[in-house]
Amino acid sequence: MSPRARTVAAKSFTRPSVLAGRKAQPLATTNGAGSGAQRLEVRKTYKLYIGGAFPRTESGRAYEIHGARGELLANACRGTRKDIRDAVRAARTALPEWAAKTGFNRSQILYRIAELMEGRRDQFIAEVMSAEGLGRQRATRLTDAAIDRWVWYAGWADKFSQVNGSVNPVNGSYFNFSVPEPTGVVGVIAPEGSSLLGLVSRLAPVIVSGNCAVVLASETRPLPAVTLTEVLATSDVPGGVVNLITGLRRELVLHLAGHMDVNALDAYGLDPAQEIAVEELATENVKRLVRPPTKGADAVDWLSPNAQSPYLIGEFVETKTVWHPIGS
Repeated sequence: MSPRARTVAAKSFTRPSVLAGRKAQPLATTNGAGSGAQRLEVRKTYKLYIGGAFPRTESGRAYEIHGARGELLANACRGTRKDIRDAVRAARTALPEWAAKTGFNRSQILYRIAELMEGRRDQFIAEVMSAEGLGRQRATRLTDAAIDRWVWYAGWADKFSQVNGSVNPVNGSYFNFSVPEPTGVVGVIAPEGSSLLGLVSRLAPVIVSGNCAVVLASETRPLPAVTLTEVLATSDVPGGVVNLITGLRRELVLHLAGHMDVNALDAYGLDPAQEIAVEELATENVKRLVRPPTKGADAVDWLSPNAQSPYLIGEFVETKTVWHPIGS
């Protein structure tokens, strides 16, 4: 449970500032005017992404993010169960509007994500390099594939229903149609190792059909995922369609799996050792569950053509059958 808010009584003291008696010092400069002065780097603290906004975690906690070579990159919010509840509530609120959009409109919106990622391509490449310890050539290939994957799924937004739906032959004076509809709110456990391409490969098929997502980012490599939310916030994606929680997975996974208002769970990025516990929680409200690969998501080749498929969209839709009389 989230910690209860505590009211702390604070006493006010009137005293002079500790800086009042100090002699003013010249400003440090980095343009050669100062004698050996060096500028301190402003290290970023990454926030959560919930309902189209960037709130801090309700606990106020953060944890350090290190690069593949051990260097400190930034701080990230250490999300809590309360943050997950807020994210699910935001996703549920955004669901009717997002699901009601036409496939063509969602296609335009996903393509807009790719456009904005292209404009920040160099930043994504640098973050993938530092997070995953890759060379520039490999990181560039992964980043370009992530951008192209948005475009690929954008093309399927108004076509996947022809693949996942059908007109059923019946013996009677009526038509019978099977039509795919979004499942609802989908929890996505992002792959731990593939910080950008793996996340996009699992997130895009979830939202392209009209679902809303609550994503648990990679615990050790969350920075490309948070930068992706900055792209989403400035794109046409309505607030709440995608929500991102950073933090320690041992504190978050079971809460997401057991949330009664989450309709489906993409556990592709889950540690296979936790699979049984997650399945038991998912059965409480009969969640649709996508299991992790036998060897874990880190063994997946995300550049493979098999990492993108219209049938992945079908994992997160429900089929509605409609009967319509002939001649009416």
